[in-house]
Amino acid sequence: MSRITIFPSRTVAVYMGRLFMTRTFSILAALVLVLQALDLLSESGNILAQAGNGDAQVWQYVSLRAPQIIAFALPFSVLLGTILTLITMNQNSEIIALKASGLSAHQVLAPLLIASLVVAIVSFSFNDRVVSRATATLSQWQKVNYGAMPIDRGDRANVWVRDGDDLIQVNQTRGKGAGTRLGGVTLYDRAGGSLVSIIRAPSGKRVAGGWEIGPATRFDVASGTLTTLGSVVVGRDVRPDQFTLASVDADSLSFGALKAAIGDLADAGRPTKALEGSLWHKLSGPLSSVLMPLLGAVAAFGIARSGKLFVRAVIGMGLGFAYFVADNFALAMGNLGAYPPFLAAWAPFLLFFLIGEAVLFRTEE
Repeated sequence: MSRITIFPSRTVAVYMGRLFMTRTFSILAALVLVLQALDLLSESGNILAQAGNGDAQVWQYVSLRAPQIIAFALPFSVLLGTILTLITMNQNSEIIALKASGLSAHQVLAPLLIASLVVAIVSFSFNDRVVSRATATLSQWQKVNYGAMPIDRGDRANVWVRDGDDLIQVNQTRGKGAGTRLGGVTLYDRAGGSLVSIIRAPSGKRVAGGWEIGPATRFDVASGTLTTLGSVVVGRDVRPDQFTLASVDADSLSFGALKAAIGDLADAGRPTKALEGSLWHKLSGPLSSVLMPLLGAVAAFGIARSGKLFVRAVIGMGLGFAYFVADNFALAMGNLGAYPPFLAAWAPFLLFFLIGEAVLFRTEE
């Protein structure tokens, strides 16, 4: 009995892989160029409206926005590259020759599947190392309307926390958990919505039962007198994470950083389901490239002169775009809490993998 191999011909595998890669990245370059130009037309006015901004800031925006566009367009490029490669080979009767030599449909697609797996690995690395950093920087820049960006050294500044009716304002926080240190603390003591007194202290730290601040002074609003209090405990119901944990943007964090942030939020008792879905999606998203050859495989088989090749290509594109719609829908449901995080990230991938396999077996195997 002859042994079944994935790549019976190394030459054919290299040829198909090179053809697929060339078309995929050519389409990606064209898509990025068009989408970047359209995006720049809508944002260049906002960038140049900021005093002092010029061509350098426009190109800086392009350098920060381009990674996001590349990450967005890459799965579409893999889908279109797959369909274009398989249509070309079908029209040239290359697929028929491979099938006539005894190769199964899966063996014909194997070079594209391996090449798309390489694309998925590159995509994950690119998203993790480049896109997340560019997104974080661009988000900060847009918050200041493309002005001068503040330097973020990991400390939180100008933090406001509610403790019942009272408000606590902290100029700067350092550390986390029990080791959190507060600098420039102001407590606005309120009763029934009216300000009763203002307590100020240069520093504060976490102690049993609250936050010890000192040396504190108290300004009484009714009498207008200022009293020295020394050390005083405030914010008995305020947790450390309320001072230290800012809002977490999953797109602005790498896989490892997002996992650590989820752990911190979970330890603090805060909800993490939406972020867990985004964490899983950082894996399933790039891996969707592996699905594209399977979903586009319907364009590879069938006789080109039958006149149905175009219909097959449309079916392949329809399956691919249906996956993207299902993926975004599931992720949105996960963010709303309707789907469990793992299901929100992986259900569309597994569903369309089974659909692709079913179509392939039904038509060719």
